[in-house]
Amino acid sequence: QVQLTESGGGLVQAGDSLRVSCVASDHTFSTYSMGWFRQAPGNAREFVAAISWQGSNTLYADSVKGRFTISRDNAKNTVYLQMNNLKPEDTADYYCARAREQFVLSRGPFDYWGQGTQVTVSS
Repeated sequence: QVQLTESGGGLVQAGDSLRVSCVASDHTFSTYSMGWFRQAPGNAREFVAAISWQGSNTLYADSVKGRFTISRDNAKNTVYLQMNNLKPEDTADYYCARAREQFVLSRGPFDYWGQGTQVTVSS
């Protein structure tokens, strides 16, 4: 069973930066793409970003492109989401997830999910 644990959420002001992290428990972390998703109250969960198993390729939602950066450290079994120039519409619970298949980068499917970390951006 894979466990994913997010951290780093908080309350910030518009224009601020924040980095959220996700640590994975499994020893196969370096063979799976990882993703970040978010869900705002009353909205469906949406894709934010994904990174390939070695970190050489990334995907982003149009709404965060140029502001958010996904990265990973396979030695630490950790994936990060650096969020710059945050906007009130970025307010959501942020979840990391592991891709269902090894050595595949895409926007889905993902089969293991963390519990989420809350990010609130005030105006």
